[in-house]
Amino acid sequence: MKIIDISMEISEDMIYYPGNPRPEIRKYRERPEDSTTESNICFGSHTGTHVDAPQHVKEDGETVKELDLQNFYGDAQVIDLTDCTENVEVEDLNEKEINADIVVLKTENSLNSYDEFREDFTYLTLEGVKYLISEGVDTVGIDYLSLVKFDGGEKASRAHRLANEKMCVIEGLDLRDVSPGEYIFSGTPLKIETDGSPMRAVLIQD
Repeated sequence: MKIIDISMEISEDMIYYPGNPRPEIRKYRERPEDSTTESNICFGSHTGTHVDAPQHVKEDGETVKELDLQNFYGDAQVIDLTDCTENVEVEDLNEKEINADIVVLKTENSLNSYDEFREDFTYLTLEGVKYLISEGVDTVGIDYLSLVKFDGGEKASRAHRLANEKMCVIEGLDLRDVSPGEYIFSGTPLKIETDGSPMRAVLIQD
């Protein structure tokens, strides 16, 4: 069995979505001066590899604590979409045979570094969101900090709302060293009553 870590490392120099807080990690006790080493960790709920909750896009939506954990473990399919340089459309997905409840989109984002935030990252369109829902997908993951277009206006907002209402959304997956194929996905968010939460996500391969 092989376990592949597909989580971004949370650090003070990592990329973060514009408008979100920069992560801060500070030791407030430290060996050997103190008996233990302990740190104060401060970052936004949508930092790095994270889960969206419906409350992220809907005022009375479910919080992370209320999400069904069954949607974060099980058969997963990593789909090769690295030839999609702008967006992932229905036509791109229709060429692939979707056969898992958890679908992970490996796009052109994975061919670039994560040293600086890119506004032109590859995203999933509204029509692509609708297609995955129609195919019975329970959880969708993507290899950047947002599933939808940066500053994409009302259409991107609609895609964001619909995806979060009908599926579990995982953003910020690091798929640079992952080959397309079938895996077991495992990763759960913190038990916290808020709009999103970082998670440690892995793919398991027999």
